[in-house]
Amino acid sequence: MIPEYILNRKGARSLKDLNPEVIEYLNKGLVETTNLMEWLAVDQLKLLKKILKDLNKSEWYDSFYEAVSAQKKPTANATTKVIGITFLQLTEDKKVIEYLSDHTSDIPRCWAAYWTGIRETNITAVLNAIQPYAADTHFGVREVAIFASKESIIENLDESIKILAKWTSHEDENIRRYAAETTRPIGVWTKKIDALKENPEKGLPILKPLISDSSKYVRDAVGNWLNDASKTKPDWVKSICSQWRKESPSKETVYVLKKALRSINNIDSDYY
Repeated sequence: MIPEYILNRKGARSLKDLNPEVIEYLNKGLVETTNLMEWLAVDQLKLLKKILKDLNKSEWYDSFYEAVSAQKKPTANATTKVIGITFLQLTEDKKVIEYLSDHTSDIPRCWAAYWTGIRETNITAVLNAIQPYAADTHFGVREVAIFASKESIIENLDESIKILAKWTSHEDENIRRYAAETTRPIGVWTKKIDALKENPEKGLPILKPLISDSSKYVRDAVGNWLNDASKTKPDWVKSICSQWRKESPSKETVYVLKKALRSINNIDSDYY
């Protein structure tokens, strides 16, 4: 039994404030991380050793250790990717990936997301495979779903936009949010999409259906998308925001437009 104070904890605000007992539970894969600090603090190799033992695949550990140790600039996200890739190199056994993707800990689900996103080559297959991870209940898995599929999206941008435009009507807010967040021209910790920096109008099939979305999570992604675009195409963002303000003056739209214009307003505070 896991104590209630562990299950109901609030995440530490800094690494130095992390409870050693919480770290022990995390490294055993018994609980999910609650915030970025905990996610960064997980010893992924220690957790991996436990999971490989559960899978009766302990002989794989050396391959993972060598791959993780070979990194020139190791980070938590880079290690997550390396482990996901190494799983792909070692096995095509879907039972292994199903075990990871259904794990209590969010970290193995992140490994599975990388395995899934990198395994497929056809963009339709990539996005279909990554969708369950985009819908995961954990923030970390949802972000890794973006990291794992971003390069494929960039390489197949027009087709990706056609597919993701259909996702904007999905009942799951996480999937709607993924459609906007994963195509952000600049984004956070991900590759920039130069084609959308220069031609942000390409993203309208995704953005327009979400401009008054009922979910703040989705609206934040749309507002951030447009704010990204404002760094390279401020006039276009001003124009589209002015148009949408007239067409859809709801409080939801107003929220998105304020977020979209925040960088522009630092320069031109009278515009909005």
